[in-house]
Amino acid sequence: MPVSPEHFAAFVLASVILLVIPGPTIIMVITQALAHGRKVALASVVGVGLGDLLATSLSIAGAGALLAASASLFQALKFVGAAYLIWIGYKMWRAPVTLPDMSDADVVEAPAKTATIFRDSFLITALNPKGILFFVAFVPQFIDPALPYTPQAATYVLSFTALGILNAAVFAFAAAGARQTIRRPQVMKIAMRSGGSLLMMAGVAAAFTRRAS
Repeated sequence: MPVSPEHFAAFVLASVILLVIPGPTIIMVITQALAHGRKVALASVVGVGLGDLLATSLSIAGAGALLAASASLFQALKFVGAAYLIWIGYKMWRAPVTLPDMSDADVVEAPAKTATIFRDSFLITALNPKGILFFVAFVPQFIDPALPYTPQAATYVLSFTALGILNAAVFAFAAAGARQTIRRPQVMKIAMRSGGSLLMMAGVAAAFTRRAS
């Protein structure tokens, strides 16, 4: 094993604790799964996984250090990510809710919609400079100086990505299952608008956050 078993166990425990606290990405995953069902839920989970993989890989590759050193670059990426959160929240607020009569397993979502949900989940996860900076600060706590750095970093990146996918999948498929139970347009509309509002508020909050000094 390229990492210390003790450090790895501590990393997994800390990652699980961090991941189970819902953030903007999980809010979007839950809301879209409630509104559109399992196929869209799967697309959003894949988007979250690839977004996590990109963000964590960039952080290990040096992007985190660059963001920490460059206030202007951090600000630019922060505002892009915040604007995208607000835009996605607005789209969710305005999106119509459809509840087909057939079972969720028989519903064929339009490929364009599924691709859009995948794209949005991926970009919301990846365009988070504070997440990249956090991972730069998070991983070194579990690095064993007696072992080579690169295999340890790669192990932590892949493990965190796998845990992120599992976490998103649990939320997404639980929400998709709840969709089959609820099946009331008014409830779904409230869920979509609540999720959209939370994403817009998260975007506004992200725009006003400051880089840790």
